[in-house]
Amino acid sequence: MKEPAMPTKPIMITRTPRGTQPTRQTHAAPATPAWQHALAHAIRDPESLALELDLDPVCLPGLHAGHDLFRVRIPRSYLARMRKGDPRDPLLLQVLPQLRETEEHPGFVADPVGDHDALAAPGLVHKYHGRVLLLTTGACAVHCRYCFRREFPYAEHNASREDWAPALAYIKADPSIREVILSGGDPLSLTDHRLADLLRRLEAIPHLERLRIHTRLPVVLPERVDDQLLGWLGTGRLHHVLVLHANHPQEFADPAAPALARLRERGITLLNQAVLLAGINDDPDTLCELQEAGFRHGILPYYLHLLDRTRGTAHFEVAEHRAIELHRALQARLPGYLVPRLVREIPGQPGKTPRWNEA
Repeated sequence: MKEPAMPTKPIMITRTPRGTQPTRQTHAAPATPAWQHALAHAIRDPESLALELDLDPVCLPGLHAGHDLFRVRIPRSYLARMRKGDPRDPLLLQVLPQLRETEEHPGFVADPVGDHDALAAPGLVHKYHGRVLLLTTGACAVHCRYCFRREFPYAEHNASREDWAPALAYIKADPSIREVILSGGDPLSLTDHRLADLLRRLEAIPHLERLRIHTRLPVVLPERVDDQLLGWLGTGRLHHVLVLHANHPQEFADPAAPALARLRERGITLLNQAVLLAGINDDPDTLCELQEAGFRHGILPYYLHLLDRTRGTAHFEVAEHRAIELHRALQARLPGYLVPRLVREIPGQPGKTPRWNEA
């Protein structure tokens, strides 16, 4: 005889007075974290972006042209820091699709930093001595228009497809590797359960000493800095370094400020890297305030990157001679510990290439 099917959810029977029917209670599913809810409600189309920011509808053809190449994604907490009706707002320009993205320019290519040639295992980039970069996911909370991996084939190079095994095996086999860098996409787009599991497995590799996480989420989606994240971040034997990515001082404003304070209170080493972007931060006042504002939140400057020459991003480029002038202005106005290193990434070089000594 076929046995009756078992219920799919645990059932609790509550004792009730004689003559009444018992009630059935099911355990509620875990609540969706606030950051995932916020991410699900991000702006994802040009019409919504124009409507939310009171942009002139005349810009919609250009918005659609850029969107067709690289899809719009903007968290509402980031959108809230933009000025309505201002198409030149420096935060908006970082995420605003434009017709200029369709233009072809010599030297602007799909993989300007040589990631493909440096793949040592699925999703594992090994360019520099002593450290490797693990592309944990292709997902990101915000789609920045200058992104150097906007055309990277994440589906073909998914480190998690085989449960990280090939990447971890490569790291285990090379005792010269002291540091693993989590990148993407954005590694904090993964769930805390997934990240905590990866952390445990990395900690089991004896020669590793540091875990570096490159992320934009605490800035653009501050809801991500919750109790669950702080429950594993900074724990264990590896030294944790969080490299944030903010290009303009307004990105540190509320609602990001409280999230940054929680990270600082956790004792995490916080660094910031920025990209030099035309029309956004290519003036001394903005760059100085970016470093000062970051330090007020416990963040030290790390790199100021010259633009990686990715296809569709030429309108962001600042000429190198101008970049050097700006960097000299920072040196003249700020203490040394607040001056980021001006660098360019050149494929095949043993590290980021400094540019401040060039005329």
